[in-house]
Amino acid sequence: MPFAGHAPMPDPRCVDYHVAMTTQIDAPKIAPFAKFRDLTAGIHVAMLTTRRADGLLHSRPMGTREIDADGALWFFTADDSGKVQEIYHDQMVNVSYLNPGDQIYVSVAGKATISRDRAKMRELWTPVLKAWFSEGVEDPSLALIRVDIQAIDYWEGPGKIVTLLKFTKSALTGNPSNIGEHGKIVPPQ
Repeated sequence: MPFAGHAPMPDPRCVDYHVAMTTQIDAPKIAPFAKFRDLTAGIHVAMLTTRRADGLLHSRPMGTREIDADGALWFFTADDSGKVQEIYHDQMVNVSYLNPGDQIYVSVAGKATISRDRAKMRELWTPVLKAWFSEGVEDPSLALIRVDIQAIDYWEGPGKIVTLLKFTKSALTGNPSNIGEHGKIVPPQ
């Protein structure tokens, strides 16, 4: 069932949400994530949720740079940001992707780590990132967030017109209607 209201507007400072992920993928390793990749194709901004030291959840938009062959998500960040401290406090995070126009909603549970691997940064770097990290890959405050996926839930609707027709039919007949698909993806350990 689609969620009420509108999707949150991405923070205009989000990292590189117009550049598609182009990393070559080793198909056998990524097989459990094929559905996830299909669902999130074209959605470059995700909401990363961490837990603050006081226990409250904190979400912010982030530009996904890669979904690698091992099923890890990669994001650029400044190493002195609040989210880095929150990850040090509690590594369990959630990453949400949504495309309300196509009625696609994806929730990823994972374990986050902070990386300062300059080779990986060079691999993922795009010139647009200079807007946030003026010194480029050599910026001393530059870090990567790696989220190792532990579970994925997704909801996929049939589209607005079909959903409207199903809602109408359900309202007229009093019979509940199956509006869309809910699925789970749990990668092999």
